[in-house]
Amino acid sequence: MTRVQLALRVPDLQASVAFYSKLFATEPAKLRDGYANFAIAEPPLKLVLIEGAEGEATRMDHLGVEVGSTEAVHAATARLSEAGLATAVEDDTTCCYALQDKVWVHGPGQEPWEVYVVKADADSLAKQQGSACCATDAAGADTREPAAATGGCC
Repeated sequence: MTRVQLALRVPDLQASVAFYSKLFATEPAKLRDGYANFAIAEPPLKLVLIEGAEGEATRMDHLGVEVGSTEAVHAATARLSEAGLATAVEDDTTCCYALQDKVWVHGPGQEPWEVYVVKADADSLAKQQGSACCATDAAGADTREPAAATGGCC
């Protein structure tokens, strides 16, 4: 299955889960500390909510395309590279409570897009390899290392 992912950084996770549960008439597929995701069948959407700083407006964290296999991630990597886009590959990355293979690209406005497959469930929100993922401080500032600030996660 392939579906678009929208990851939002929200100031009140509980209120956001309640709202999106009503909007899409479904409960979260995964609900963890500071994190929720919805696997919505109609429209096909993976909605990810990442808890941000209290009082801050909701903002887009990153966009993605969830695919069904590592092979599909590799095919996307090849296609995007051949199209002249700069890619950043992350294999076996534990991030956002999942073990994933992914490739990152950026749109012309620097919006981060990932093409990814979830390989297994994990116990950690933060990235386990390299720099932190989904990482902000209490004020919502990006705390990832410069090399990791090129993409989000989840």
